[in-house]
Amino acid sequence: MATGFFWDEQCFWHAGGNYAFTLPIGGLVQPLASGGLPENPETKRRLKNLMDITGLTAELAAQSAPCATREMLERVHPASYLDTFKTTSDAGGGELGHHVPFAVGGYEIATKSAGLAVAAVDAVASGTLENAYALNRPPGHHCEAETPMGFCLLANIAIAIEAAKAKGLVQRIAVVDWDVHHGNGTESIFYERDDVLTISLHQEGNYPLTTGALADRGKGAGEGHNINLPMYAGSGHTAYMHALERVVIPAIEVFKPDMIIVACGFDAAIIDPLARMQALAGTFGTMTQKIKETAERLCDGKLVMVHEGGYSEVYVPFCGHATISALAGSDIHAPDPLAADLTFRQPSPAFDAFLRQSIDDMASKLDI
Repeated sequence: MATGFFWDEQCFWHAGGNYAFTLPIGGLVQPLASGGLPENPETKRRLKNLMDITGLTAELAAQSAPCATREMLERVHPASYLDTFKTTSDAGGGELGHHVPFAVGGYEIATKSAGLAVAAVDAVASGTLENAYALNRPPGHHCEAETPMGFCLLANIAIAIEAAKAKGLVQRIAVVDWDVHHGNGTESIFYERDDVLTISLHQEGNYPLTTGALADRGKGAGEGHNINLPMYAGSGHTAYMHALERVVIPAIEVFKPDMIIVACGFDAAIIDPLARMQALAGTFGTMTQKIKETAERLCDGKLVMVHEGGYSEVYVPFCGHATISALAGSDIHAPDPLAADLTFRQPSPAFDAFLRQSIDDMASKLDI
């Protein structure tokens, strides 16, 4: 079985609405820019282009997917929100939440993005594909059931989970979110449920400011099924590896999921403009390999990665290429052009020891 790669050019046409340049947008007029927003199409488009140039795309089962249906959306989002979103989109766009602008057609593009996640999860859960990567845009992990925020208009991963569960393809899902910002949307949707384990590794005190605390463990039936690791700014490769081995993988092993889904943001990379972490392209490749091995041990290799943040047009393509190459077990690599300089800037041994100890302390408080 192959590794799936779900993408669609339409997702690159998502525009920043009232933040965008005042030019005609919609129909066959491709947006020229996202108005200076860090969430723009070029990080995703340049990743796809790099994969084409190296030949990695040709090794994958690359495909698009239908838009998520209204029935799929309503399993997560109330009809009132979806109606307002669609009406606003049709009227020319706007902004419904906190930092979530969109232009005309934004509703349809968001449903396409969610549809990519739905198709990826469906194909892996049903055994059509071994694993898969969905190159989503707009992203989804900040979107709560009724509140879009942080560039996220629909909760892509939650929609995909509920679609697979409705078809009886999965029962227990572990979601690992290593986007540098807290995955508050995914957390909130499953906070009171015990059939979805949500784990978020994020920079402490970044975005959102009021969520992502270590003490937030779930509620009711979901108690203990939500894990937050608010990591110190400056955390690099060693700290991320330690977090996976000390907390993330042991928690997944206890949960015993049918499938693992990764909310795959690349904004923990060392030169990302919206964070202060120091992960390298190789960090994401190694994390992917470790999660892939975990999936092979626990759930027949069923692993889906859904694209979230990452805002360096220069570096995201190399982070993404390392990730997808590891996911596919490919011999095709795109050497990190900044590796020498960025490795030199990794945390000192003393700071690394401090960071690892902070993770150990959190693990003890989580009883892991």
